[in-house]
Amino acid sequence: MKRRTFIGSSVAASVGLVSTAGVAMEGKSFITNDLKGNINHSVCRWCYSKIPMEDFLQSLNELGIAAMDLTGPEDWPLMKKYGIHASMCWGAGFGIEKGWNDSKLHQELIKDYLQMIPKVAEAGYTNLICFSGNRNGMNDEDGLRNCAKGLKQIMPLAEKHGVVIQMELLNSKVDHKDYMCDHAEWGVALCKEIGSENFKLLYDIYHMQIMEGDVIRTIRDYHEYFGHYHTGGNPGRHEIDETQELYYPAIMKAILETGFKGYVAQEFIPSWEDKIAALKQGITICDV
Repeated sequence: MKRRTFIGSSVAASVGLVSTAGVAMEGKSFITNDLKGNINHSVCRWCYSKIPMEDFLQSLNELGIAAMDLTGPEDWPLMKKYGIHASMCWGAGFGIEKGWNDSKLHQELIKDYLQMIPKVAEAGYTNLICFSGNRNGMNDEDGLRNCAKGLKQIMPLAEKHGVVIQMELLNSKVDHKDYMCDHAEWGVALCKEIGSENFKLLYDIYHMQIMEGDVIRTIRDYHEYFGHYHTGGNPGRHEIDETQELYYPAIMKAILETGFKGYVAQEFIPSWEDKIAALKQGITICDV
């Protein structure tokens, strides 16, 4: 499933690479990055959906990227062939706009997630994404209460199978108008209400920079509730280099300082003609 389709259903060493990678590496074979091993690197499939899956997996092997986000059961056999881990699974729910804040959807959502959780575990994976849904006139307190009521009904099975349900923080200003889980404090309050180590937040750095900024302080204050991270350059959601306002090496160091052992996935939309070279640059910038 393509990320854009999914959205629509609901739309220095690193610096040295900036000026040359987009041209010099185009059409060339890669030498595996000499990665430091401090950050567990991943990448979101939808950003590279025009590249055939097997070709993309080969590129990930050559780059030394061990995982991929936002894939489902139809992708996993080929990923296993190339030794690529599914670091954030999807395949349950209605997408971004219709989520757990709507109690009328709970019966079907619960059924869907109870079917998907064992599949994730049987495949050897841990993380399964979920969404709050749009407000549609609902206040945040009622939405939080509804989310907690529904999600609590799937947590026993998630805990039994060792699967972590992760709700993504998204911006409601630019990309996902009216989305409810659009601030870290709301998401943290939901985590506290659910009260399970198997429910976390997917902290998307790009989205939260748009909504509230203060990224490093937020990571330090709330890291225990963050189970996964996504990157992206702001403004524009393109490369995470000096063309945008965030300084990712410092953000990655802050994440490491919290003791985080999960995955950081690149989720920027490459603007370079050579998409894989852009991905290599992003990984190198984040490899602190």
